Amino acid sequence: MGCVGNALWFLFGGLIMGLSWVLAGVLWCITIVGIPIGTQCFKFASLAFFPFGKEVVYGGGVGSLLLNILWMIFSGILLAVEAALIGCLFCITIIGIPFGMQCFKLAKLALMPFGASVR
Repeated sequence: MGCVGNALWFLFGGLIMGLSWVLAGVLWCITIVGIPIGTQCFKFASLAFFPFGKEVVYGGGVGSLLLNILWMIFSGILLAVEAALIGCLFCITIIGIPFGMQCFKLAKLALMPFGASVR
């Protein structure tokens, strides 16, 4: 299911969500201070392109909390709202529920990307 799910995901929503993460990363990389945040965006863009078969593990400390607050103010809320709305659209049908669940996983990640790792 992982390979087929990723292929279908990329065609029906993953391309848009992945490009959103890439755009956020490019905008953060314009400034020198934002380069670490931009590189984190690029890491999670690959997850947004192909999320099936991958798990997000959350952790971190005070530094992650401060970066998450800064991220949420400037980029996180927009990406989370986008993922949640697309997830709700997918969950309208029974067939789309697995895709909607991936969207909700990305919405949570969009709110708290620092301190998270993908396995």
